[in-house]
Amino acid sequence: METESLIDNVFSRNIGLLTRDDQRRLLSSRVAVAGAGGVGGLHLLTLARLGIGRFTIADPDIFEPVNINRQYGAFLSTMKRNKAEVLAEMVKDINSTAEVSVFSDGVSSESIESFLDGVDVFVDGIDFFEIEIRRLLFRRCREKGIYALTAAPLGFGATLQTFAPNGMSFDDYFGVDDSMNYHEKIAAFAAGLAPNPWHIEYMDLSKVSFIKKTGPAVSPAIALASSLIATETVKILTGRGEIRCVPCYLQFDMMRGKFRKGKVIMGGKNPMQRFKKAIILKKVLAATNQKGSKT
Repeated sequence: METESLIDNVFSRNIGLLTRDDQRRLLSSRVAVAGAGGVGGLHLLTLARLGIGRFTIADPDIFEPVNINRQYGAFLSTMKRNKAEVLAEMVKDINSTAEVSVFSDGVSSESIESFLDGVDVFVDGIDFFEIEIRRLLFRRCREKGIYALTAAPLGFGATLQTFAPNGMSFDDYFGVDDSMNYHEKIAAFAAGLAPNPWHIEYMDLSKVSFIKKTGPAVSPAIALASSLIATETVKILTGRGEIRCVPCYLQFDMMRGKFRKGKVIMGGKNPMQRFKKAIILKKVLAATNQKGSKT
């Protein structure tokens, strides 16, 4: 009865674009989101307003003033508070009946099984520069039969990559393996996220620091990324719409008015992707050496 009351009241405006059966399915589903900052925070709030009824949230970080420009849980009142705990409260403020599990120490190899327990869809909101825990999560999702999604904010745009349990793996799509060093893995990850680097035309690359693990990001790109993730999650959970898994991708750039529904044939083994990775790696190492010489 509680479910029907929620549909009739809290989520009634979803009906018409979703059926009541769709909404019931969303309310009974669990989505795990690793990272509750920029993209992760808005992923959670968007999914909560769509009526996802169960969440698992992980983030070891706290909110700081630098987060306010783009992180939807960042307010003066939440400074120095754990991001996962803040977003859990916000989700409950949207739907008081939501079941929310919080991992305020983040996800590790020790806690990953508990984090993914009972999960229907995994959403990647991890910081761009954290590659190993991301690889572990995508690998474990694949083994457990869980769809895993990532959407990167790029300039004033975003991309969407969907990983099916029986499709191309994370490592194969991005072309990463254990023999590569950290910078090589990050370069390969960047090349796979942005098959079309449209944002480079207007982005000041000097503001990207692989030492500090920082780079420019704006709220419109995060809002777009969260819209892509939320819609894909609905499609997976309700069986509605076409799900295009990697090596397929969606990419938008709102500043340049560009959109592409493309495919990276062969994933990370694609010669063009390898070329892009080499160019990115060269720029990364040059920037790292230059900034290292100034310290």
